[in-house]
Amino acid sequence: MHREVSKVLRDKGAWLAMTVLLASLPCGACASSEEGKRMKANVQTFQKDMNPERLVALGKGFASVGDTTRAEQYFSAALERGGDERKIIPLILRVCIQDARYRVAIQYAEVYLRKKPDDSRTRFVLATLYAGVGENVAARAELERVLSLRPDDADAHFALAVLMRDIQEDPVGADAHFREYLRLKPAGEHAEEAQSSLLKSVP
Repeated sequence: MHREVSKVLRDKGAWLAMTVLLASLPCGACASSEEGKRMKANVQTFQKDMNPERLVALGKGFASVGDTTRAEQYFSAALERGGDERKIIPLILRVCIQDARYRVAIQYAEVYLRKKPDDSRTRFVLATLYAGVGENVAARAELERVLSLRPDDADAHFALAVLMRDIQEDPVGADAHFREYLRLKPAGEHAEEAQSSLLKSVP
């Protein structure tokens, strides 16, 4: 378990709350019982009483043991308690993507970007999520927006080139972005693929 989570768990109250949370996991008929509802209410009350930093630490703890759903819940609670969105949103997106809940990740990113439209890193992630669920027009628009914010983002050039080449059948547009990638990262990890995808070889 992550070091910061271990530190939090040394707090008796946090340890007890973690125990309550685990005990509240659905288990057949008991999930709908009064006892189950009471436990869930206790967890919700605990989340409200925690500060954002401790909620994030607990979320990281759940993420480290593969419980991405609970991790998301704690990260979301941290946001509701006024936590730093720029630090928490990447954590939420990561656990949602690990759990293949791409639509949920898209919703988080869209809401965040309405408030922070110039966060090009999150916008790049949103673009790849759109591409992953087949929303290719939206993916292209987001990648173009990233490049309007960061014209020298080599990875965005490469991602847009691949999208235009493989999905949108725009080899001329793809060529321009492959060339720009090679200009920015001539020895980058995608340089060989970019080079082989050019309409004409470059010296």
